[in-house]
Amino acid sequence: MKMDIEKVARLSRLELSEQERETFGNQLEQILTYMEQLNRLDTAGIEPTSHAIPVYNAFREDETNLRFPGRRCWGSALNRKRGISRCRGSSNNQEG
Repeated sequence: MKMDIEKVARLSRLELSEQERETFGNQLEQILTYMEQLNRLDTAGIEPTSHAIPVYNAFREDETNLRFPGRRCWGSALNRKRGISRCRGSSNNQEG
């Protein structure tokens, strides 16, 4: 399958040198040839999958940890008041 590499580059807004066009053109040609081979395989009766191996939920339940070292963490905060650290806002560049 021949692909117009210049058209692909233009659509991708890429400027390619002559050597890059040749190299990428050959690579794209190999990829498309391989895809054609895969398309010829008989996949009747094979269910689609999103993963090659089964994926299980790897999340754990949240745990409460009451050993938060507040004094150590917030001790160096510049603007603290009654256990709350204030910082400069990120969207409007004003003091919090």
